[in-house]
Amino acid sequence: MTVHAIVLPGGSYRNHAAHEAEPVARWLAGLGLASSVLRYPTNTLHPAAHDAIRDRISRVRADGAERVIVIGFSAGGHAAGLAALDQRSDSRVDAALLGYPVVSLVRHVHEATAETLAGPESGSTLRSALSLESVVTPIAPPMFLFHALDDEKVSPEHTFLLSAALRAHRRPHELVVFPTGGHGFALGGPDQPWLPLAEAWLTGLELLL
Repeated sequence: MTVHAIVLPGGSYRNHAAHEAEPVARWLAGLGLASSVLRYPTNTLHPAAHDAIRDRISRVRADGAERVIVIGFSAGGHAAGLAALDQRSDSRVDAALLGYPVVSLVRHVHEATAETLAGPESGSTLRSALSLESVVTPIAPPMFLFHALDDEKVSPEHTFLLSAALRAHRRPHELVVFPTGGHGFALGGPDQPWLPLAEAWLTGLELLL
């Protein structure tokens, strides 16, 4: 079985955080998992970034990947989640790993992300359509979610909202909450506590050899 992980770094859809890109791909390589980093379009309105991600998923599948994982952090977690919940056959995702993701554009809003993605004058209809908790369906793929309670940039309530929506649809997911860590910890330092938990989750889904 061929598995490919697509890594989506965060940055409020305005830039790409370096520590959430290639270091994550190297960690995946250490697990024996093929991966690539996608620096999706920034500073542009939806659906430019999402279209680029869907195109990458389609090309990875065309190149022979039987299963595709999306891994994203912060705004990249939002991008990964949106891709995972868009289950069109040509860009289907088998699992998603989201670190301290932006989830909602209508509750506990991270304004930098919302304004960049939807526009400063966007109405509630568009923002709701881009809120992950509003687009979960009964066919959502398995997800691994983690967040720190002391995150002052993207409230942990975002991850709780997504977990609640997944539970409501009885979709399998793992939620890990750390008491400290702030925002953006990813692979910014050694011995990050989410790493062995994520590895165990991937192993449980039979995504690692």
